Amino acid sequence: MALNYLWIAFFLIAFIVALLKLIFLGDTEIFKLIVDGMFDSAETSVMNIALPLAGVMTFFMGLLNIGEKAGAINFLARIVGPFFNRLFPEVPKNHPASGQMIMNFSANMLGLDNAATPFGLKAMQSLQELNPSKTVASNAQIMFMVLHSAGPVLIPLSIMAQRAIYGAKDASDIFIPCLIATYVATVTGLLFVSFKQKINLLDRVIITWLGGITAAIGLLLWYLSSIPKEQIEIFSKVSSNMILFGLIISFLLGALRKKVDVFDAFIEGAKGGFETSVRIIPYLVAMLVAIGALRNSGALTWIVDGMKYLFALTNINTDFTDALPTALMHPLSGGGSRAMMIDTMKTFGADSFAGRLACVFQGSADTIFYVIALYFGSVNIKETRYTLWAGLTADLAGIITAILVSYLFFH
Repeated sequence: MALNYLWIAFFLIAFIVALLKLIFLGDTEIFKLIVDGMFDSAETSVMNIALPLAGVMTFFMGLLNIGEKAGAINFLARIVGPFFNRLFPEVPKNHPASGQMIMNFSANMLGLDNAATPFGLKAMQSLQELNPSKTVASNAQIMFMVLHSAGPVLIPLSIMAQRAIYGAKDASDIFIPCLIATYVATVTGLLFVSFKQKINLLDRVIITWLGGITAAIGLLLWYLSSIPKEQIEIFSKVSSNMILFGLIISFLLGALRKKVDVFDAFIEGAKGGFETSVRIIPYLVAMLVAIGALRNSGALTWIVDGMKYLFALTNINTDFTDALPTALMHPLSGGGSRAMMIDTMKTFGADSFAGRLACVFQGSADTIFYVIALYFGSVNIKETRYTLWAGLTADLAGIITAILVSYLFFH
């Protein structure tokens, strides 16, 4: 219901802002800009997101079917079972959904977005099979969505590449702040959902796993902070893609060992990839068109200017407000926030405080509205319950942390 009202509000706010611009500023182009943007967003949803996703989905859904028949998914489920059984008590022990979720999280952490999405959609479908109410998000689906949307990317390679393009002296200097911000966002999302679902976070297994993950991230931070940025980029490219390709090879070899008809298994699983891509189109169009209308109306610009004014009244340092457009756009549109990040670097410089902070904002969490539309749309979930508020709370924690660590590192 919250998402329903929010979706309507996007259009109403865009209309009111456009009307004010027409009446008081004489902007006769504003409604044309909004309508043209709506058509562009609708086309982008299908041509630039859903259809390109179909090919990737077809391949990885086929690959996942091979992995399931080879026993690889169940193997992963057994490894993470003790931890996931606490976070996802509705999911039976050794259920394939556990392995699929851990593959999604792993691909996200490695920055392999194209691989993470099919793994995540497959996990959502498996969780939907366990869902007693098919149109209402289950506890397990909500936990998965919030952890996915806030989940950390260990090395934000695409952001570092953009910084290099715009002349940053050290393109990787935002790496540690990004990882800290996204880790805080993830923990916040986990705490929010655990509180709502009455999950005992003091359980020994949960504490051990979270402590181990924290230690592993700390060790990685220590290692990567001690090597030149060129080696960080090489380490990221080689390790991420080698792990993904190694996963593919392990699925194939495991299937051969079990005498699985590999090609037929691939075709069987791949058939669901295109169907899933088509099924999510209405949800993507609905959300991205509404976001496009809000963005093109100039409402976000007014909000940022208003926030700058309010923060200025408090006599605190307001340098961070120049990067706020990226933070405000990020929950709504990944492409829009990336454009804001680039614009901030163009305007203030890649090595300016605002330019660096915008990059940290971009790397602090995923796009919650897009994630909800994509994943819940793939299984026809209508009632998302508190997923949106949990995701936005995690995103807010990431934004606040990004500001604090950027002042610490760069100001």
